[in-house]
Amino acid sequence: MALTTALLNSSYLHGSCCRHKVLHPLLGLLFSDSVSKLYSSYRRPGSQPEKKPSWQNTDLSFKKSMDVLKTQLSMLKEETKDYLTGPGGRSLRQYLLEQTRVLWEFRSQEDLNKWVVSSDVEIGGKSEVYLKMGKNNQGALLYGTLNTEVPRDGETKYSGYCSMRAKPAVGSFARKKYYDWSNFNSLYLRVRGDGRPWMVNIYTDPYFSHQKDDLYNYFMFTRGGPYWEEIKIPFSKFFLTSRGRVQDNQHPIWLDKASFLTLGFTIGDKVDGPFQLEIDFIGLLNDRAHTEEFAYEMYEKSPRA
Repeated sequence: MALTTALLNSSYLHGSCCRHKVLHPLLGLLFSDSVSKLYSSYRRPGSQPEKKPSWQNTDLSFKKSMDVLKTQLSMLKEETKDYLTGPGGRSLRQYLLEQTRVLWEFRSQEDLNKWVVSSDVEIGGKSEVYLKMGKNNQGALLYGTLNTEVPRDGETKYSGYCSMRAKPAVGSFARKKYYDWSNFNSLYLRVRGDGRPWMVNIYTDPYFSHQKDDLYNYFMFTRGGPYWEEIKIPFSKFFLTSRGRVQDNQHPIWLDKASFLTLGFTIGDKVDGPFQLEIDFIGLLNDRAHTEEFAYEMYEKSPRA
């Protein structure tokens, strides 16, 4: 009770905006669907903000609160057990000697529910994207139509993208859960594309707010045709972009492989028309033969004499 009072008092001193930021992790478990709309970072140009916050329409019951509490305590118990036993519930020896790991595979609708799709419809565009199971429930099929027509809102300059992104893992009590890939040096995918290029995106959780739009990217060129292809992507080949612009490689941009939030795929090659990408699985590989640490040329803007 004292902790709750302190949080409420602290949020009151910092204004209504901060009250939402403080209360959201605590109450978001109970009405996450309604509260999440409050924190959407994008609003169409010219649109009016909502006058009444959606959380005011939420019906909060004692039974629902107790059910959520029991679920979170159960998750916390499992996390504590895994922590005491070893990473992922395995011994430290098994963890250190691990050479491969499957992160995501697509064999049922439950596997698809771990991913979300989006397109330029969010900014007024006309692209379409869908996600469903492939033939015989073997792999995920991401398909749709790309449309580069720019919305006539007077502000948007570019359009034409579709994406697929894994939902970030969440620990007990809505804590961020990071993927620790520090034992591996490559992504390993089995895909079947249509010959169009895709961008593989790695999302991290930066410490500084001005880096919140930073992404690590790699262009994956599919060959098309009826055959599956296995693609190995070393982490050293990912490059850093911020707000869609490639950063200068004045110094190596090291991937902090212990703080990954999630992974995704984006198509935006400025070519109107249908597209499709089938994904069998996404995994990790520790390739002992790969010793490269940074794949791109390093230079100095003003080299010293």
